[in-house]
This record gives sequence, C-alpha cells and structure tokens, in this order.
Amino acid sequence: MENIALIESFSEFKDSKHIDRVTLMAILEDVFRNALKKKFGSDDNFDIIINPDKGDMEIWRNRIVVADGEVEDSNSEISLSEAQKIEPDFEVGEEVSEEVKLFQLGRRAILALRQNLITKIHEHDSTNLYKQFKDLVNEVYSAEVHHVRPKAVILIDDEGNEIILPKEKQIPSDYFKKGEQVKGIIESVELKGNKPQIIMSRTSELFLEKLFEQEIPEIPDGLITIKKVVRIPGEKAKVAVDSYSDNIDPVGACVGMKGSRIHGIVRELGNENIDVINYTTNKQLLITRALSPAKVNDVKINEETQTANVYLDVQEVSKAIGRGGQNIKLASLLTGFEIDVIRDGLQTLEEDDVELKEFTDEIDEWVIAEFSKIGLDTAKSVLKHSVEELVRRTDLEEETVIEVVNILKAEFEE
Repeated sequence: MENIALIESFSEFKDSKHIDRVTLMAILEDVFRNALKKKFGSDDNFDIIINPDKGDMEIWRNRIVVADGEVEDSNSEISLSEAQKIEPDFEVGEEVSEEVKLFQLGRRAILALRQNLITKIHEHDSTNLYKQFKDLVNEVYSAEVHHVRPKAVILIDDEGNEIILPKEKQIPSDYFKKGEQVKGIIESVELKGNKPQIIMSRTSELFLEKLFEQEIPEIPDGLITIKKVVRIPGEKAKVAVDSYSDNIDPVGACVGMKGSRIHGIVRELGNENIDVINYTTNKQLLITRALSPAKVNDVKINEETQTANVYLDVQEVSKAIGRGGQNIKLASLLTGFEIDVIRDGLQTLEEDDVELKEFTDEIDEWVIAEFSKIGLDTAKSVLKHSVEELVRRTDLEEETVIEVVNILKAEFEE
C-alpha cells in the first residue's frame, strides 16, 4: 500500500470520527514511530512529514556517511559506496536523507500499523467521550430510543453515542418505543475497559429540579430558589420553593396561570402529582404546608427526636396521609421530621367506639396499619364503609377485609 493511499484511508476514518487535524497528525506520527522502532531499532534519525488534509505523508531516514567497512549501526550510518549510489557527490561525514516507503516495512508491519492506529483513535474517541459526558453529569439530556431490553433501554444521541437508561431508573409508568425521544438526567459516567458507560435517570429528584429550572425562568435568573425536592417517581412529588423578593409569589410563578408552567413537567414525569409549597424556616409552618391539601389545626415538634405530632380534624386525616401513605411520607422527607397524625376531637366520637389497636390479638398490626393509612383508626370508622370500598382504598385482599369487619361487628354485637 502506498503512503498516500494509507493516509487517504486514515483521513476518511478521521472524518467519520470527527477527530481534529492536529490530533490525527499526533496519533499518526506516534503510530509510525512505533513501527519504525520495531523495524529499525530506533526512530531518532527519522523525520515524518504528514499532511492528512491533502492525504500525503513522507518518511525520511537520516544517516551519516562513513568509510566503507566502518558501518557499526546500519540504521544511523551508511557506507560511502552506498551513499554515492544515491548521490555521487557524497563524502564521509555528510548526512544522507533517504525516503522510506511503506512497503519497506513489510506487509505484516503495515497491517499491524493500521490496526494500532485504529485502536489509538478509538482510545482517543473514548477518552474524549468520557470527558464530554463527565461535564454533563447532573444535566438534563435527550436521546432517541434505539433498543428496548427487559433490564434497560438503550438510547442513541445525535452523535451516535450510546446511553443506558436502567429499569430501576425509569418511572414505573414509562413505556418506550423505538425512535422515541427520551429526556432524563445524566447520572453517572464510568469507564468499562476503554469504553465509557453513560447512565441516565428519570427517577432522580435532581431531574425534577432541573425540569423546574428549564420551565420557570425565574429560577435560573435567581429570583426563585428551589430549597428541596422529594418524590415518589411517577406518583407524587413535593417541591419547596422560596423567593427573596416580596414582589414574587414563588408558588404562583412555578405553577403558572391555570397550571400552564407545571403541566409540561407533570406530563414529562408520567402525570406525577406535584405539590409546590412555600418554604419557610418556621418548622411548624413548614410541616403544615408540607401536609397540604390537609388543613392542620396544630403542630407540636420535638427537636431532639426530630418528630412532630400533627393535630387535624377527623375528616382531614385521610388527606394528610394520602393514598398509600404517600403524602405524609413525602412531608416527612421534605421537613426532616417523622410525622404522627393525631385526630382532634377524638373524644367527641361515640363513647362505645374502640380504637383498632385494641384488636391486635385478633388482627395483625400490619393490617391495622393499612387502615390507618386511609385515616381509619377506630372500629366504627371502618364499619361505616362497605367491604368493596375498603378493598379499593387499601392494599388488602377482600378476604382479609371481610375477616376484619366480622371481628369488629362481633365487638358491638356483644
């Protein structure tokens, strides 16, 4: 293979990999010098001239002319008679520059040279890709679905880079089709061998925070600050926001007129229910706001144990707890307090009513906890609902609900 043909093939490879001219020249020279070292023992006396844009390359070996019979190193020295075959005027002590053609390296060396070059370009490409995506960690990124696998979705971006969206990093309601654009946050980049593995996440709290930054211009402008984000991916989230200006309503700005600003975020997250609340350093007030939409009567906190007793009217309890306990769980995460709900006016309930915890000998505690999650802590509060409704509102089987109802009814029949 001629020098020029080899360089042309390398230039085509350069164009497909978007490697700049200076980098390609450096890689080419390094690879050729390694080949020269293997062939001649040293590359110190070689000049390599590369022009990848024009597709040409020259290799020149420089040797000192010595008297016939005095050549000690054939790589750096040439006999007078051999030098005069190149140019009759050469004399002892002069330097001879002679071009080296690729075929002189041998066919096997040329094949190894080409493979070595491809390997080095791949290594360079992987290093650059690693650095590029390291700078994108914790940033929102978009890519196209290439392949859907049971444990992960493989995405390809506009430059052909592979991004992995693991199953556990997907929102439970996510359903992807080939060719669909998917948005998420670059969570991590790790080198696996020489290849960077790029991991995307859609369940991260930071993803929700970054979506807020994209949709609400007051946030990147510094007029509104996101204090904390907590979420149950695909189900519910709470975002505490604050403003340093009395002229700005941070909640109103984030939600937008008739929810115009937050609707896009909700859709992106699979209709995740997002509560935006005003942040405050007043811990009692923050807990009150975090339990929205429930109306709280009073909050008593214990700083040492980081617990809070929250007092509500009976009809507000189920709102505070939320479906499956989601609302109170997120409120606890947002405020940093373990929250216990206490019903105000419990003493006004019927005198013969009995709290469910009194039935632990007959009903498992986890079953009682399931009823508590929907605000039912007494026997009569459970019996006021039909079996069908109790099954629908809890995670209990119908047989279990029927058994509980029968136990409670027996209490009052006695």
